[in-house]
Amino acid sequence: MMNPSRQWRFYSWCLFWSLLVALGISLGLWQWGRADDKRLAIAVRDAAPTLVQPTEQPAQGAQVTLRGQYLAEQTLYLDNRIVDGRVGVAVLTPLRDSFGQLWLIQRGFLATGPRRETPQTTTPSGTVEVIGEWQEVQSGGPLYGENREGVRLQQLSLEPWHASLGVFSYPGWLHASEGDGVLIPWWEANVMPPSRHMGYAFQWWGLALAALMVMFIGGYKLRRDGADKKVLVNKNKQR
Repeated sequence: MMNPSRQWRFYSWCLFWSLLVALGISLGLWQWGRADDKRLAIAVRDAAPTLVQPTEQPAQGAQVTLRGQYLAEQTLYLDNRIVDGRVGVAVLTPLRDSFGQLWLIQRGFLATGPRRETPQTTTPSGTVEVIGEWQEVQSGGPLYGENREGVRLQQLSLEPWHASLGVFSYPGWLHASEGDGVLIPWWEANVMPPSRHMGYAFQWWGLALAALMVMFIGGYKLRRDGADKKVLVNKNKQR
């Protein structure tokens, strides 16, 4: 039997590596679940319908055609976009369709350079038609300070227009890819392939397996060293 000091080291060793094994297994399972979520998201997006002048909220990823009038004076700009190495903004203009519904249109990329001057763009008047992909409201990342700085936004949100226009008809926005007033398309749906999450899962499980091997090898060595020391002590006592 090991002495109390070596017992404490042995159990501390096993506890530490057991926690690492459990963490690796848990993170692997989490990534595996994320892969399932991405498969579902891709399936939903692939099955999304094509809609022309809808009067109900579009499904995520739907290809939507809208006809109406831009509210040019309400245009704001999503800051810090980069396309082909050029710095600029994304142009955001509300549109009132022929049914009176209010939509937010992300019209594409406008190069501005590194200067912080007020962006300028032209907006078609009269009845326009735009086509794009519908995206439901997404939660933004961390925001430091105010979202709005003049006519620039740090995060895409519907709230900056609430005071002047009220609530939009549907919680989301249309990423326009073609039509009147559409600039350089830059947005793509950020859907990481499920295979990458599965790869991460196997990496975590591999690390968990490695930690398990280290725990057993190290634990065996601690027990063996303790046993060898005990034998040596007994021999010295017998002399």
